[in-house]
Amino acid sequence: MRQNTQVASLIEAIDIKRKSFFQHEGAPYVCLDVEVSKPTARGGQTLVRLKMRNLLTRAVFDKTFKAGEKFAEPDLSTSQATFLYSDGDGFHFMDQENFETLSLSADVVGDDRELLVDNLLVQVHKLEGRPFGLQFPAHVELTVASTEPAVRGDTASGGATKAATLETGLEIRVPLFIKEGEKVKVHTETREFAGRAQS
Repeated sequence: MRQNTQVASLIEAIDIKRKSFFQHEGAPYVCLDVEVSKPTARGGQTLVRLKMRNLLTRAVFDKTFKAGEKFAEPDLSTSQATFLYSDGDGFHFMDQENFETLSLSADVVGDDRELLVDNLLVQVHKLEGRPFGLQFPAHVELTVASTEPAVRGDTASGGATKAATLETGLEIRVPLFIKEGEKVKVHTETREFAGRAQS
């Protein structure tokens, strides 16, 4: 039997995972980290400590809840969009459904700007129709703008790495054999080298 979709579903604190969205005191949050502490004494309560970010103010803080406390799910939607360009007004994307331009301010995009390249397909998170954040694919491909040349005698077998600056300004460690102008794959979650891009 299908439930009426008008009823907002509730999430218990114990079920909140990293990257879950939930509403608390009327504001939408995303969970950045979770720590569950089980009671040692009988009859004690399980507590859930959440590191949470307010999606509107971007403020981050820790708060502890009882395992059974319930939260509403915020009115969130996502749409696929490709990155077009950035300027003084922010970062501009094209919605892949209606081909409208979505704009996010620099403070909303934050450090994620170091992962944005032309035509990159991302998920734009919207709250009540307003864009507030981005979700990236697992990897992005970026060109190495500058890196030290490998020095003769460096051993590539020892897992040695060197610093590289990518086209977006992101600095990562890469293996010694990577040269300027090569495209590399970067883990969007950890911002670490994930291999050479397939040419």
